[in-house]
Amino acid sequence: MSYIHFIQERIMNRSNRGFSRRKPKLQGRGKLENIATDGPHSDWLGMPDYYIHTLTVEGEEYKYLAGAGKLDVTVGDLVCFRYQEMGTEKRIDKRSLGIAIDPATLNL
Repeated sequence: MSYIHFIQERIMNRSNRGFSRRKPKLQGRGKLENIATDGPHSDWLGMPDYYIHTLTVEGEEYKYLAGAGKLDVTVGDLVCFRYQEMGTEKRIDKRSLGIAIDPATLNL
């Protein structure tokens, strides 16, 4: 095996290896039933304040950490998001929370 072939094989294996270890992100979707906001929190000196929003979607609770005290979604909206399970809580990924648009009920 030549040195160039060895390097090419090594690069190809490295790019595939990272994806196999990571768990896939889960997706959530449903009607937003409740929003409870806690904060502002500041863990260490110089860290910007952040708020912990607890969202109840279809009876399940999810945590969303944001720099703003008010979210762009309101109770009653149909929302969609990506989340990860961290221990016993479900945490929504940053910048993935949004309003889902249902084409069947869209009125222009």
